[in-house]
Amino acid sequence: MDNEDRRFKVVGRAAGSNHAGRFERHERVQVDDGWTPETDLPVLRTQTAIEVPRSLISYNASPDLPFDRSINPYRGCEHGCVYCFARPSHAYLGLSPGLDFETRLVARPDAPQVLKRELAARSYKVAPIAIGTNTDPYQPIEREHEIMRACLRVLSDAGHPVAIVTKGALIERDIDILGDMARRGLVRVGISVTTLDAKLSRLMEPRAPAPRRRLQVIRSLAGAGIPVRIMASPMIPALTDPELENILRAGRDAGARHASWIMLRLPREVSPLVQDWLAQHFPDRAGRIMARLREMHGGREYDATWHRRMRGEGPYAEMVAQRFNVAVKRLGLKLRANPMRCDLFHPPHKETAQMSLFYSVPPLT
Repeated sequence: MDNEDRRFKVVGRAAGSNHAGRFERHERVQVDDGWTPETDLPVLRTQTAIEVPRSLISYNASPDLPFDRSINPYRGCEHGCVYCFARPSHAYLGLSPGLDFETRLVARPDAPQVLKRELAARSYKVAPIAIGTNTDPYQPIEREHEIMRACLRVLSDAGHPVAIVTKGALIERDIDILGDMARRGLVRVGISVTTLDAKLSRLMEPRAPAPRRRLQVIRSLAGAGIPVRIMASPMIPALTDPELENILRAGRDAGARHASWIMLRLPREVSPLVQDWLAQHFPDRAGRIMARLREMHGGREYDATWHRRMRGEGPYAEMVAQRFNVAVKRLGLKLRANPMRCDLFHPPHKETAQMSLFYSVPPLT
């Protein structure tokens, strides 16, 4: 798709452009020559490609992350949050971090089998796996593909701990699996709430569940005994950060027992997308928002330095952090959850051609 593509009507999307990724040598730009027929354009629809992954578990050594491994059932995310820091990852596929990220998705239906194989490896050492740290495992296409549910079954059967982050209400479908894992100390869930304002949420997270619906998800999970964290993330200075205390209170009232927050991050292609979005929807405060972000990142729009990238630094960042700490203490929320159990893990059985003979024998009648 071109930079400013006029072949489609863009409805319900956050990104306003589709610039080529940073690895592409060329970028196409459409120019109106006056000969374009004035007809109704088709609506830009979501497309899903299939990928067969050779490996699934991704490892990291980042000292400011609470996990060292993660998996992603999907690439791209139809929730289309304009601020999503995972957008630049779409450039590795030769696609745009703009509209392509939310309309040209990749599903990995073989992920559960690959996960099972990797957990069964002799060299594998158990530690909690994070899901949802890059793209949301409960985005709309999960309803059709059910890859996340199948991955959860693999983890549950193996007694493997998992930490999930999502905005998706579809997680309620999997309460049967998650509830059983919670009783064994194998799961915790973080629900991200950026604002309580439904109109603002629709503008910046056009296909994610409304804030009220996310709070209902917290209520449903907590009611099933699943540990839930309210994640006030990301906080956008001078736009959503005034809601910080109210978000935490709403999460606590819905049943969350833990809390966290992250400041808005603008890595690579995310910065121009967010700045265009601000200029379109909040021109009166766009300059102030960007000024605050630059103050927190040493004059730059983003600083990827470990221990600084999530929160920034300086007076404004410290003020938000202090507000968070005071609110958490007042509301009785905790910062750290109890460690999940790793002692229940048992590697999945490797299925060989010989073993499959036993599974294929029909039961005696």
